[in-house]
Amino acid sequence: MRRTFLITGVSGGLGRAFAQEALRAGNLVVGTVRDPQQVRAFEEMAPGRAVAKVLEVTDDDAVRAVVDDVERTMGPIHVLISNAGYGLEGTVEESGMEELRRQFDVNVFGSVAVIKAVLPHMRRRRRGHIVTVSSMAGLTALPGVAFYSGSKFAMEGIAASLAQEVAGFGIHVTSLALGSFRTDWAGRSMIRAPRSVPDYDMVFGPLRAVRQAKDGRQAGDPLRAAKALLEVLDSDKPPVHLVLGSDALRLVEQGQRQLSDDVAAWSELSVSTDFPPED
Repeated sequence: MRRTFLITGVSGGLGRAFAQEALRAGNLVVGTVRDPQQVRAFEEMAPGRAVAKVLEVTDDDAVRAVVDDVERTMGPIHVLISNAGYGLEGTVEESGMEELRRQFDVNVFGSVAVIKAVLPHMRRRRRGHIVTVSSMAGLTALPGVAFYSGSKFAMEGIAASLAQEVAGFGIHVTSLALGSFRTDWAGRSMIRAPRSVPDYDMVFGPLRAVRQAKDGRQAGDPLRAAKALLEVLDSDKPPVHLVLGSDALRLVEQGQRQLSDDVAAWSELSVSTDFPPED
């Protein structure tokens, strides 16, 4: 069955790969871009089945208008892939509050705005699949990307709660915790906070250097990730959390073990805060 996809942020990277594979499978894909000059390039991928919409996801009214227009003119949205977002690199102390607000405005508030616009339509039809594009940094904290990691931790929590809220409506929710894929995320697409505190040189300097050196040589293949997502969309019981990438799997498992160890080590103190049992 041909499905209609709405994918935010299809001008490049994983969003483009998701769109490419969905189109290759014969689906209709509505992709959002920020620059009107990117419309033609996207629609030329599959004339008649690739439709571009100019959208800034932080504009709530525009988000609702685009979703409602797609539903009215192109039919039901079967799959939403909330992909639009960006990375901010920098230590907490060296990164500005406005940078934090902008990071959450796009990665969290923008993503939730699109989800909220699509939900009423999917709920009425009692079917649909919502995919949020997250990161391994949303399941295990990584130094030097605290604001980005915080935004993805937020989306992991929102997706997990949402999945429980809409399960009875036949709507699936999947959050993709992605590792390092060969996109521009760590290159021109990343915003890097300027260095200002020499005390962090020994900790953060090497991390930034390694990330820049690996740009363009990451292990993850965006098209393979897109194919994996299509497999998930065809599953009768898709996961709420899906880790993609060998580095993501390693680091998330490591982080989960550390969390489990901390919980176990301090469990006696944890339960000590309850009222004593009544006789």
